[in-house]
This record gives sequence, structure tokens and C-alpha cells, in this order.
Amino acid sequence: MKPVYVINGFLDSGKTQFIAFTMEQRYFAIGGRTLLLLCEEGENEYGDMLLRTTRTVIHKIDDLSEFTPENMRELDRKYKPERILIEWNGMWDFRKLCLSDNWYIEQIVTNIDASTFKIYYSNMKSLLAEMVRRSELVIFNRCDGLPESDLNSFKRNVKAVALQSDIIFEDKNGEITSILEDDLPYDLNSPVLELDERGYGIWFIDMMDHADRYLGKTIEYVGQVMKPEGDKGGYMVPGRLAMTCCAADMSFLGYPCFTDKLSSFKERDWVKVKARVSLEHFKDYGDEEGPVLHAEDIVSAPKPAQELISFS
Repeated sequence: MKPVYVINGFLDSGKTQFIAFTMEQRYFAIGGRTLLLLCEEGENEYGDMLLRTTRTVIHKIDDLSEFTPENMRELDRKYKPERILIEWNGMWDFRKLCLSDNWYIEQIVTNIDASTFKIYYSNMKSLLAEMVRRSELVIFNRCDGLPESDLNSFKRNVKAVALQSDIIFEDKNGEITSILEDDLPYDLNSPVLELDERGYGIWFIDMMDHADRYLGKTIEYVGQVMKPEGDKGGYMVPGRLAMTCCAADMSFLGYPCFTDKLSSFKERDWVKVKARVSLEHFKDYGDEEGPVLHAEDIVSAPKPAQELISFS
């Protein structure tokens, strides 16, 4: 089986620079040939010296319809690569990517021009969502001059679709790390963090990256009950629905909450939860620790006027 590395993003988002840098790394091209499938051509091109020294051959893909298993098998026979790089066209539907039978996706990286993210997010949200949904790494470049509040919002927008993604912000001086502190819509020093619709979405995302901020703290929010099959385990998942890119694409966001009132509520009941935040081993987290809530109080609550949460 041969590994495939997919680098996607819209035109001029920095894909070519990222791929060229990757090709030059000793850990990447250990031996044999690299096949680079070029699905669009931007302002920057790959130099002949780079291609020769990295044993890379380029094959241009002019149309999405060319991505068929038959065509990819033919490319494998023709070039006999050890690994495959795909510079994906951000305007193509990523769900239609097809590979040869003996290829597998090793990694997906998405490059985003931070200076144009708002435009794409407003006008091409569905395309952008499919682009990042399976990405292990999302790189926001050209962040120079953008306020931290914008970067915080960008991160939440991506995390709403791709919870598993690592997100990096870069400016001309390198990686930006000091974000997501002052932009929180609640006071971390409050005895109880009261989370409204916007606050819940931000807390849910921030909890994954900065659990230390919340350990031992008490939160309070309104959520909808989801229960494990058969009411087993002594816990429920009181959470909220988020529209990640369109009305047909919803995600339920919630963490397990242990309570002795499990039998008092039915599936999809609305409740007001007051709970202490912990980080523990839990069956759905595998070998890792993850966020777990311990209820101090759970009571019935009316359905909120705004059922869907926001990340902005």
C-alpha cells in the first residue's frame, strides 16, 4: 500500500509553498519516486532542480472527472511511485476524490489564506466545510495584521466542522500561539461560568485545547438530553446542536455528564445543567483522558428560543 498526502485549499492559499517545503524534508522522500498530482496551477511553480533532487514527477489533472479508480491505477502502473502527493483544487468537491486500490490516505492538510477566509466562509461555506472536515492539520497563513478576535473566530469555525484538526496560525515571522484568552465571552474567575448559546459553543471548543482553564470549575448551561442506550453507565450527554455549514449538516456537541437523576429525564428533554468540570478516562476517549462533567444539579428547562448554537 502506498501513502497519499492531500494538500488542499483555495487558489493561492499557499499549497505550492507548503508542498515544496515538504518535498525537501529528508523524512518525507526516504527513497523511490514521488508522484505529484497537480489539480490546479497557481502563481508559484515547482522548479526543475527541486523535482530532480526529490525524484518527483508531476502529472496534471485538468478535471475532477479524471479521478476514477481506473485512471489512478493506470498512473500507478505508469509512474510506479512510492508515495503520492495531491495538490487539490479547492473548488472541487473533495468527496469525489478517488484513489487506486493500492493507495491510502496518510494525511490531509488544508492551507487557508487568513486574509480572505471571511469571504470564502460567507460565500462558499459548504465547499470549505468539506475541505477541512477530514483534515488532520489546518494552516492559516498570512495572518499579519489580523486581530486575535478574528483568529479566535476562525478557529471555532473550523473546529465546529473538524474537531480532530490541529490548527496553526502563521504570519511572516512564524507561528502565532498567543490567542484564545481575552476573547472568551465569560469570566474565567467567576464562581460559576454561565454559558449562553454563544458561550457554550466557545467553551466546548476551547475545552478541547485548553482543558486546564476549566478543571474543577463549575459551569451552567441549557442543553438537550442525549442518553446512552438502555440508560446504562450513570451518565447522559446534555448538549446542543450546531449548524456547521448548512441546514442539512448538524452536529450534536456535548460531553458526558454523570448524575444520579438519569431516570428523571427522557431523550431530547431540555434541562438546565450545573456541573463541575473534570478530565478523566472515559470509554469513548480510548486510552486518553477527556472532558467529563459531574452534575451538581440538573432541572427541567424550557426549550430555548434559539436552539442552534453559534461559534462566532
